[in-house]
Amino acid sequence: MNNDHPRPILLWLVAIGFFMQTLDTTIVNTALPAMAKSLGESPLRMQSVIVAYSLTMAMLIPASGWIADRLGTRRVYFGAIVLFAIGSLLCAFSQSLSQLVASRVVQGLGGALLLPVGRLAVLRAFPREKFLAAMSFVAIPGMIGPLLGPTLGGWLVVVASWHWIFLINVPVALVGCIATLKHMPVGRDQVATRLDLGGYLLLAFGMVAMSLSLDGLSDLGLRQATVLVLMIFGLASLVSYWLRAARQPHPLFSPRLFSIPTLSIGLLGNLFARIGSSCMPFLIPLLLQVCLGYSPLQAGLMMLPVATAGLLSKQMAMTLVTRFGYRMVLVVNTALVGIAMATFALMTPAQPLWLRIVQLACFGAVNSLQFTVMNTVTLKDLDGGMASSGNSLLSMVQMLAISMGVAAASAVLAAFTNFFSSAAGILQTLYAFHATFFTMGLITVASAWIFWQLSPGVEPARGPHEAIEAH
Repeated sequence: MNNDHPRPILLWLVAIGFFMQTLDTTIVNTALPAMAKSLGESPLRMQSVIVAYSLTMAMLIPASGWIADRLGTRRVYFGAIVLFAIGSLLCAFSQSLSQLVASRVVQGLGGALLLPVGRLAVLRAFPREKFLAAMSFVAIPGMIGPLLGPTLGGWLVVVASWHWIFLINVPVALVGCIATLKHMPVGRDQVATRLDLGGYLLLAFGMVAMSLSLDGLSDLGLRQATVLVLMIFGLASLVSYWLRAARQPHPLFSPRLFSIPTLSIGLLGNLFARIGSSCMPFLIPLLLQVCLGYSPLQAGLMMLPVATAGLLSKQMAMTLVTRFGYRMVLVVNTALVGIAMATFALMTPAQPLWLRIVQLACFGAVNSLQFTVMNTVTLKDLDGGMASSGNSLLSMVQMLAISMGVAAASAVLAAFTNFFSSAAGILQTLYAFHATFFTMGLITVASAWIFWQLSPGVEPARGPHEAIEAH
């Protein structure tokens, strides 16, 4: 590989990969009812399509750096795009829910490597003083993906079929493969450290067991005893990992990271706050289509106020932090996110459209502000040696929270559907949605106590992390 290749092409290549990964995190949300009808399933039991993708990404992210060092960034990035494309094709041709979930796992394996390996290639290609600007460029498509995803998914379902939300990835992946072979550095200059395989297996099993225990409450039909056993084994596995990591010379994530108060509080806050709010892109399109009679395209368009208000509110983040401090902004805003979620319990067919749009925009604004400030406070005090590890740990927690949040919301929705079984027809489902929004909002409000543990004197600081923000 000639290092004189124009570096802007590398940025475009990584940006396209980031766009593909973030787009497919949200594009399926508005298509779930259409998928359910095609596959002969209930639309309220389709959460495993989302859980499988985000959980697979959470599992593979910790090993992404080691894989890239071992095999080289070009080879791994090319393989990630190929896996993503194969997974997309398998999703499009799935004939049952189990096939679709398995295909999403394949897609998630590719998606998990796109951003970390692409970011690593940019880090090695650009000097430190230009890294912030480079990653800011790469992050833009990552914000556009969630903005377009729900609407594009709804439009494709209406004009074609749900299969096309996966098929559109194939031509993009083909271009990405050609560009990778031509412009991605080989990236095998680094000596790969030994992978803590035992620790990785403990961590991966713990995440899978915890998510499956929640998903089993609603979708897998697991008995309560099995769910309890899975949850206990999952917790034991996660605890065992951290005990083991303290004795390992090269653990996946050093326990020393948690000696930094902002990181430990930020990670726990990210996990519990996102368990609540991450279910909203799943619940809102379902409510609009199943209970309020919206088409997939209309439901997708209704998600635009959420994304647009979110993009606008990001500009306010550091201004608010500078004036009020991280603790006050996060405590108050976390409570506002939970309250905004709970207000969806008031959504009815008789509600005026303008009020519905305002409600969605308010949630989008406070939720996006929450993500920005949470991510920044989590990584702000990491030095150069710990920045990469801390950022990978944050990315893993974010994807784990999405899978657990969707699984938890589905379990709560299933429980309330049974509770309101005496209600007639569509009212049973509507009441169940209302109670679920209120419950998940309450969980989010409770997570504000975690951010209260931040020191009032935590000061804003700029660093590379601000450009690496992910949702």
